Amino acid sequence: MSSTPMQSEAQIYDRGYRRYEGERTGLGGAVRSLVRHSVRHALGLGRAGRYKIIPVVVVFLAYVPAIAFIGFAAIVPIGTEEFLPSFAEYYGSIVAPIYLFAGFVAPELLCTDRRTGLLGVYLASPLNRPFYLLGKAISVFLLLLLVTLGPPLLMLIAFSLQNMGPDGFVEWMRTFGRILVSSAVIGTLYTAIALGISATTDRATVAIAAVLAAIPGAGIITSILDESTDVSPVVRLANVLSLPQELIFRVQDEAGNGNWSTLDNPTWTLWAAWFFWVGISLGWVWVRYRRLLVRR
Repeated sequence: MSSTPMQSEAQIYDRGYRRYEGERTGLGGAVRSLVRHSVRHALGLGRAGRYKIIPVVVVFLAYVPAIAFIGFAAIVPIGTEEFLPSFAEYYGSIVAPIYLFAGFVAPELLCTDRRTGLLGVYLASPLNRPFYLLGKAISVFLLLLLVTLGPPLLMLIAFSLQNMGPDGFVEWMRTFGRILVSSAVIGTLYTAIALGISATTDRATVAIAAVLAAIPGAGIITSILDESTDVSPVVRLANVLSLPQELIFRVQDEAGNGNWSTLDNPTWTLWAAWFFWVGISLGWVWVRYRRLLVRR
């Protein structure tokens, strides 16, 4: 019985160097890819189910009041308007889900990259530090639009379909524009504060706890000082919990709540405080990342 040697079917192809033929998107494409990946990561898309629980629950909590008001208006349409909140008042009912969402999203996107070394991978691409931070800031802001823009916009559309919305196209567009500005006001402030705190540590749990304590904590401390002592109205401007809400009342041209008044706190001082907190928070993020040692 004769045996024949086995012949290998492996073949070697020498293709040489091949140029990349796809689209070169450059720095802009890298930022878009970073934003897309960050949004998916924060929402738990493509990840295990446990990573989706917190985003789903927080977003749902932001929409619950809007759904309840829409349902109430549909069931009891006559004389309902006086029981429904204005768009400015609605933000007061969802301020907790807004800063909760910011507190969970920003640390997850910034701290995780530094702790796992993924930041070095990003910076080895066309991304540099300013555009990396820009992509992360855009990601957090877009995610916050789910809870800052979505619910009031849903109310506006639903009430308009029930003939309870603004009268006429011009008034409708004016209301829509004010909702956009209001969403940007509160979303930008909490994005900046959450990123600033997240840039301080590479531990996401510590950053989450700090964000969730700092925003309501500032509101509690300044409220106690305002009510129990005779302090300057300027102290109220440190209340980052109530500051964006009061600014939204001014944007919506409505009377605010609490101790805020146009005499003690003119609108320009609210805008100045808003720019100050946004600027100092984003400035701190840049200070932390400018000289951060990154391993590639």
